[in-house]
Amino acid sequence: MAKPSFIRAEQPLAPDLAADRTVLSGGATSRRRDIVFVVNPRGANGRTGKEWKKLLPYLRSRLGSDFNICESLTSGPCHAIDITREAIRESADAVIAVGGDGTLHEVVNGFFWGGKPVSINDHAVPTTALGLIPLGTGSDFARTFGWKNDPHDAIERISKGIRSRIDVGVISGDTGEPHYFINVADVHLSAKAGYYASRYKKFGNMCYVIGALQAFFGHYNQDLRIKVDNGNWKVYPQVTALCVGNAKYFGGGMKITPNAHPSSRNFEVVILQDFKWYDFVLKLHKLYNGTHLSVKNVSSISACAIQVEEIVSSNNVFVQSDGEYLGFLPKKFSILPGAIEMIC
Repeated sequence: MAKPSFIRAEQPLAPDLAADRTVLSGGATSRRRDIVFVVNPRGANGRTGKEWKKLLPYLRSRLGSDFNICESLTSGPCHAIDITREAIRESADAVIAVGGDGTLHEVVNGFFWGGKPVSINDHAVPTTALGLIPLGTGSDFARTFGWKNDPHDAIERISKGIRSRIDVGVISGDTGEPHYFINVADVHLSAKAGYYASRYKKFGNMCYVIGALQAFFGHYNQDLRIKVDNGNWKVYPQVTALCVGNAKYFGGGMKITPNAHPSSRNFEVVILQDFKWYDFVLKLHKLYNGTHLSVKNVSSISACAIQVEEIVSSNNVFVQSDGEYLGFLPKKFSILPGAIEMIC
């Protein structure tokens, strides 16, 4: 297979990073397969790019004899989506997200186009797998699998090549294209906290604490109308936060949906109602260790689809997925069982 045309950034990069944005090992032969590494060099305040450069010699030595190692540095928001789509259309063996949950989120969305999985020549079923080398601010998705935040361990997983089908969540609204998520989607206070946290990534995991504190100012619990699967609409009064988990962790290690797993073929939906600021202070340790389901005003639901809307529209109930802001209610969250093959 020829060197893919997508192995380049769309905008100029710093010289020290631009020098490495090419195929990093060997010419292609019929026996060698392409692995595309999608790197966010500016992630974690530039730490991702620096650590990636240090990792390259080991990656070459471990994988270079079996694969064409292709690197593509992202140049801005949504670039990873475009890179992934082209890699799939070029029949890459795998696309590896290098960075945090934000980069992984974009790569996952790159597996889809127009509400359907990306196809090869508009008809062939793609065989491209998803992989992850965690190097960003947050690596919450990796925690569900018990993976250490160690890129060398991730490269060993890629070398072994063990694959498993995982579920993907899809979010649809009244307008616009569907949006996909692999980890946790959430509504209201936690989503607002995530929105603010994204402004403080330079503080590392402290950004989640700062975002939560800012979100509390002016926050009001909301009565929401919820429909689970094909059931009837039900009113949930004074909702503080609603979390739709395809995996277990978000917010820098908070085990918010402790029973969720990406191979379970359903979501765990956790709803917090009538929480005050002091409830979070007193019960924060339970939220982090996943023992909060026994707390008063916390409920858990297993669902393949859930629709959420306001009873009285305010256009102020935030929605996010995998830490990415997606606007406001109403939204429908649905599961796509076994939608992606992942290296794990």
